[in-house]
Amino acid sequence: MTWDGTGRVAVAGIGFSAVERRTTTPIGRFALDAAAAALADCGLDAADVDGLATYPTAPFVGAPNREGEDVVGVEYLLGTVRDVRWYAQAAEGMITASLRDAVNALLAGACRYVLVWRAMYAPPGTYGQHRAGTATGDAQFSAPYGCVSPIQWHALAFRAYLERHAADREKLAALAVNSRANAALHPHAVFRDRPLTASDYRESRTISDPLRLHDCDVPVTACVAAVLTTTERARDLRQPVVTVASAAHQATPRPHAVHYTLQDHVEAGAPVVRHLLEDAGLGLADLGAAQLYDGFAPSTLYWLEAAGFCGRGEALDFLQEGRIARDGALPLNTFGGSLSQGRLHGMGHVAEAVEQLRGTAGDRQVRGLADRPHVLVLDGSPMLRGGGLILGSDR
Repeated sequence: MTWDGTGRVAVAGIGFSAVERRTTTPIGRFALDAAAAALADCGLDAADVDGLATYPTAPFVGAPNREGEDVVGVEYLLGTVRDVRWYAQAAEGMITASLRDAVNALLAGACRYVLVWRAMYAPPGTYGQHRAGTATGDAQFSAPYGCVSPIQWHALAFRAYLERHAADREKLAALAVNSRANAALHPHAVFRDRPLTASDYRESRTISDPLRLHDCDVPVTACVAAVLTTTERARDLRQPVVTVASAAHQATPRPHAVHYTLQDHVEAGAPVVRHLLEDAGLGLADLGAAQLYDGFAPSTLYWLEAAGFCGRGEALDFLQEGRIARDGALPLNTFGGSLSQGRLHGMGHVAEAVEQLRGTAGDRQVRGLADRPHVLVLDGSPMLRGGGLILGSDR
């Protein structure tokens, strides 16, 4: 049974700020630039916006959470978008949760045009770092032993994966190399001018065994924004219409864990994809491309298995022989992903799906989308509260 909201809401505009590794510009400026770009993309003004949604969680440990300085929440944008009828700030599910909130608000008639954004800030020395001090809560059981950030948490889970399946970790090079080749064709990718070979990948330094440098996303300061409205209204705007076929959150009951574990990545992730496909009335074979979260490269492996593109323990083999290239069986992270575009907490994945379905991705364009005009976007990790969307072409 399909969802009665399928195809009724559209992503009408997308916009990027600058994407920078080092900056002295406040992140609030990046957010305003991305919002202005998204509005210009679809031909609207700030005065047209009456809904706001974001996932504003600060992306580094110890952030003081100052509006416009290290986070950009609704409060900050209320200074620019003044006649707001509805807003939401998600605490779980990352940016796909905010997009689903916006979809539901539009379906309910709570607003007409919703601006959704994710602003990221990465001051030097904050990525994966833990300041010395007293460890409280769950940290008291892990920090004294050097397990102090998601880097170590993901490393532990990936080590379990490799040992459980007797897998060859060198095969993960295929994902990093594919992502970098796609980033070379994206004007907003921070590593667009930095080629990467399989040898470069294998020779890169270990960050937290078994994760290497190129298995970790690239910390950047940036913002990506989108404008959503009803499909009927979007057809009167500037861009080809991209509709929301379905949206889902991860809601599997799970025992408390001190950090990420590999115990249920398929069991927790599979229901998300099943709900997305059922609501959209689609199967995996109907998807022309996939933008799968890669904050750490193994997350993409877990999503491939949870979604059913391959069996358990088979994801590393699935990456091989050009299967994930733009002309492969499953074009994957066709913009460079978090590994090469920059750490945008899934918003880069959403923007790429929109561009691909519009047919405006330039040299990155996946030709097969004409026959299979739907793109799967999965955000976060199936080992935490992720979520996803299926977007489709209205053409």
